[in-house]
Amino acid sequence: MTGPVRAERPAPGREAEAAALLGWLTDPDAPRLCLVTGGPGRGKSALLAWLAAHGTRSGAARRRRAARELVSLAGQSVLGTAWTIANRLGVVARTPGELVQVLATTDVRRAALLLTDLHAADEPDALAELLAEMAALGRVRLLVETAAGSSAHTRLAAGGRATVVDLGEDDPPTLSDPAAPPAVSPGPAAVAGRRPPRIDADDPRAVCAADPAQVTRAYLAEPDDDRGGLRSAWLRAGQSLSRDQAPSGRALVLLAALGDGADPRLRPALTELAGRAAWRVRWTRVRGDVTPPWPGPVTVLGAVGERLLVAGPAGAVRLLDARDAHPGGRLDAGPASRVKALAPAADGTVLLLDERGRLHTVRGKAPRPPYLERLTQAVTATLTRHPGTALAVIGGSVVVGDRLGSVHAFGLTGIHQAALHSGRVAAVTAVETETPFVCSGGTDGTVRLWTPGKDAAPHPAPLVERAAPVVTLHAAETPRGPVLAVAWADGLVELRHLDTGALHRFRPGPPVRAVVVTPDGGVVVGMDETLVRLEPHGGAR
Repeated sequence: MTGPVRAERPAPGREAEAAALLGWLTDPDAPRLCLVTGGPGRGKSALLAWLAAHGTRSGAARRRRAARELVSLAGQSVLGTAWTIANRLGVVARTPGELVQVLATTDVRRAALLLTDLHAADEPDALAELLAEMAALGRVRLLVETAAGSSAHTRLAAGGRATVVDLGEDDPPTLSDPAAPPAVSPGPAAVAGRRPPRIDADDPRAVCAADPAQVTRAYLAEPDDDRGGLRSAWLRAGQSLSRDQAPSGRALVLLAALGDGADPRLRPALTELAGRAAWRVRWTRVRGDVTPPWPGPVTVLGAVGERLLVAGPAGAVRLLDARDAHPGGRLDAGPASRVKALAPAADGTVLLLDERGRLHTVRGKAPRPPYLERLTQAVTATLTRHPGTALAVIGGSVVVGDRLGSVHAFGLTGIHQAALHSGRVAAVTAVETETPFVCSGGTDGTVRLWTPGKDAAPHPAPLVERAAPVVTLHAAETPRGPVLAVAWADGLVELRHLDTGALHRFRPGPPVRAVVVTPDGGVVVGMDETLVRLEPHGGAR
C-alpha cells in the first residue's frame, strides 16, 4: 500500500478543532502563527501531539508537506528554546536575536513548529516576544499552545495576525490520546509547577549527564559565577550541547570550547569523560586565551605541512604552528579587503581570493617558473571581469568556482570546466594523488568530485548530499589516504576517508567558518571565537 497512513483520530470531541488545525497548516494564505488555547485539562498538548503524528507514515504526500517539529517549552529558557528551534530548523544561532536574524536572511527548510506548554516555560513572556518576532518574518509556521488569559497569550494574539483555536474553559476535561506520541521534552524535570532538582554546576560529570535545559537555566541564573570556566564553555557551545547525546559527547564539546583560563582540574576531568567519544581534542584556542594567544576570529584556513594559514575578517593572514597553535608571523602582503579563500601552491606562493572575487598573489621566497607566473596573471585578469567564489591550486592549474555553480580549472593547456552545482560554489579543494582530483561544495547541499581534463562530465551522483548548504571544505592526502573535511551551514563538521568511507562527525556549537585537514588526517575547525584541532579516535560515527 502506498500513500500516507493517518494517525489515530483526535481525542473524542476535538474533531472540529483538529480539522481547523489541518486547514491552517495547508492554507497558503493563513497567518503563520496559530494559537491553541483553553483552560487546564482541555487537551491542548494532546491535540498538538496528534497533529504532529497525523499522516507521518510513508508516501509522496509526506515528502511534499512541511516537516512538523513537536517541541515542549516546559521549563525552557529563551536561550535554550532558541538553540532547540535552531537545531530543528537546521540553522545555527548562538542567541535568540541571532536566530531571528538567521531566519530573516536564510532559506530555511519548510517546517511547522508545534510548541506546547508555553505557560510552563521558565520565561513565558520573553519567549512570547521571541515567537512573535519569528512569526512576523513569515518564514516558518508556528503553532503554539497558550494558557487562556495569560500575558504570553495576549502578546501573541496582539495585532490580529494569529489564528486562534480555543478549546474552551467550561467543557469537560478532554482525555489525552494514549496513542499520540509525547512532545519532545527538555527533560523530566521540566514539569509545570515543579522546580528541577539542583545540580552541581561545578562538576563536569554532573553537568554532562544532566538535562541540558536544566544546566542552561542554572548557568543563566548565576551570571557572576563562571564555575571555573565551565559556564562560559557551556554558553559558547550550547546549541550543540542541547542536542540528545551521550555524556562523553557533551564532554568533548565542552573540552573544545574550554579556554586556557579555566580551572586546571576541568581539562583532565573532561578528557576522561570524553574517552568514549569519536574524537580527541589536541588543542584549542578560545577568545581571551593568552598562552598561546587566541589568533582572532577565523574566516578562512589553509595549510602547508604543519603550518596553518589563518585569515580573519580584517584581511590579515596569520601563520600558526599546526602542532600547538603557536604564532609564526604573517604573510608579507595580501589584499586590503577581507579574504574569501586562499590556496597555497607548491612553490611557496599563496593565492588569495578577496571578498569581491578577485585574485591576489603573495609570492614565496623561491622564484616562480615563468609559465606559472603567466598563468596566474591570466587568471587574475579573468577574475577581474568574472569574479570567483572559491579557489584551489592543483599541479599547474588554478581552480575557481563561480556563483552560477560551475568550476573552472585554468591550466597551461587551456581551461577545463564543469557545471557541478545548482547554486553558488561555496568552496573547492584539490588533492595531488596518483589521479589528482577536485572536490567542490555548493549552496545546493552537495559535494561533488571531478577530475579536470579526464572527466568529460561530472560524476552523476554527488559524493555527499545533505539538506544544508556547504559552508566550506578541504581535502588532503594523508598516510591513510585522501581525507575530506566538510563544514555545513547547520553547524556539522564531517571528516570523511575517501578510500574507506569511514566518517566522523562533530558539532562544536557556534557557526563553523573554516576547516582544514592536517597531515595526520585530523581537522582544524575555525569559528568566530574558537580554533580547535581534532583527531579521530575509535570507531567512525
